[in-house]
Amino acid sequence: MTNSMQDSIQPIPQVVVVGSGYWGQNLVRNYYQMNALLAICDSNRERLEELGKKYPEAALISDYQEVLDDEKIRAVVIATPAETHFKLVKLALEAGKDVYVEKPLCLSVEEGTELVALARKLGRILMVGHLLWYHPALRKLKEMIDEGELGQIRYIYSHRLNFGKIRREENILWSFAPHDISVILGLLGEMPDSVQAQGGNYLHSQIADVTMSTMSFPSGVKAHIFVSWLHPFKEQKLVVVGDKKMAVFNDVEKTDKLLLYPHSIDWKNNLPIANKAESQAVIYDETEPLRAECLHFLECIQTRTQPLTDGSEGLRVLTVLNQCQDALNQPGTAVAAQPVPAAEVVPQSQTETVKYKAHPSAFIDEGAEIGAGTAIWHVSHIMKNTKIGENCKIGQNVVVGPNVTVGNGVKIQNNVSVYDGVILEDNVFCGPSMVFTNVFNPRSEVSRMDELRSTLVKTGATLGANCTIVCGNTVGRYAFVAAGAVVAKDVPDYALVMGSPARVKGWMCECGVKLEFAGSAAGSCTCGSCGRSYEKTGEHVRRIEQEAIVVKN
Repeated sequence: MTNSMQDSIQPIPQVVVVGSGYWGQNLVRNYYQMNALLAICDSNRERLEELGKKYPEAALISDYQEVLDDEKIRAVVIATPAETHFKLVKLALEAGKDVYVEKPLCLSVEEGTELVALARKLGRILMVGHLLWYHPALRKLKEMIDEGELGQIRYIYSHRLNFGKIRREENILWSFAPHDISVILGLLGEMPDSVQAQGGNYLHSQIADVTMSTMSFPSGVKAHIFVSWLHPFKEQKLVVVGDKKMAVFNDVEKTDKLLLYPHSIDWKNNLPIANKAESQAVIYDETEPLRAECLHFLECIQTRTQPLTDGSEGLRVLTVLNQCQDALNQPGTAVAAQPVPAAEVVPQSQTETVKYKAHPSAFIDEGAEIGAGTAIWHVSHIMKNTKIGENCKIGQNVVVGPNVTVGNGVKIQNNVSVYDGVILEDNVFCGPSMVFTNVFNPRSEVSRMDELRSTLVKTGATLGANCTIVCGNTVGRYAFVAAGAVVAKDVPDYALVMGSPARVKGWMCECGVKLEFAGSAAGSCTCGSCGRSYEKTGEHVRRIEQEAIVVKN
């Protein structure tokens, strides 16, 4: 998402706001102020007439079918009760319209999966109203975490409390918690592997007014979300605890909404001693979040780019919401992440069925070939004309393709995109958030898809977390690219490369242990861990074949 977008987009996309209740009126006001409000659609005629007096230039529509049938209407903004979202969004997408829908995307993972797949199939924009991601303080916090300023994240907790609008169509979890779940998933870049929740139903026996949810993540981070509409005052606070610094985002404060606490802990006599430090206000660009969110939707309509909070992001939040609800229905029980169910594909020969595993939120395009034993996790996308071998592990939020070949036994960790032009041979390891490129000198306004440079990663190579492989280069067999390195030239077989640009800093055994050669230019050595032997000549290393390899315990 760009930090801002010029108000004078030419031509300004026009939207119809569907639903003009408590929150819908805020959306009406913002789009009207941007000269982007074409019409207001609401079945409540009295409310519609009142809004017509305030916004006389906007058309008033009481029947949603009129919106669907009007080919001049290209985009809708849906702010109706959550139980209507699936039907209204699906109808709008099928009518060829771009859609912004207030949180949550819908109420079930199955419905959410269908909506995201439908939007992708029809080439329509699908955006979910997770407002906090358009708050400049949250964007700044995300930047600080990504740059390591807080260190390793240990713990996150969020309070969203108020004595405010009490709903009967949804409980407090579904009303308040989507914002906080969205932020926590985005800050950590991973999905929880277990969820616990408990709550209290004080005003209605079937509707929770207060809930506390706990999420445990594969990285070891834990997060708590406390939401209530039976609180004596408004509180919206997010606390992120890192091993270097702590951050507090307090959305209720008028100024200094984001504070950094450089606290530290010393150990004396095997006891932790807390060292408190003064808070530091974090400076960020001031923009009004809802206006930024509305502008972003208009920008995505015009440029045909994926929104920051697109349908896939909404589906991740929906998945966790359902897990929290399941845990709420089973007090004291930890609910595990949804298992990866077996999916079936029939190969071109049509003579046998090959089974692989794919999470319900994953997307497998027609024409993709996936080998037996491969597992594909949450919200990953395998695009057309892509071939993935057997027994591969594809993590969360991974995109592979189109036209990509992946060998057998490959592991691609979370948040990696394997673009057209990349070839991964057998047993390659791609660490979390590492980056491939395929255009050497990209410009947004200049198409260079006919100038792709291919990248070859040979058998057994390891690409560390957050490293970058510049296109047009080859990473050799069993090479090891360190975390954060930038590869700008070919990497020899068995080489250990580090830095930016990456340089050879040593040599690695096939088992992943560093080799120690006696001479700088030539020589041989045997791995002390597995017994494999190697010969080094200049800047090249080769393995000396042996009859048997014995791995030491």
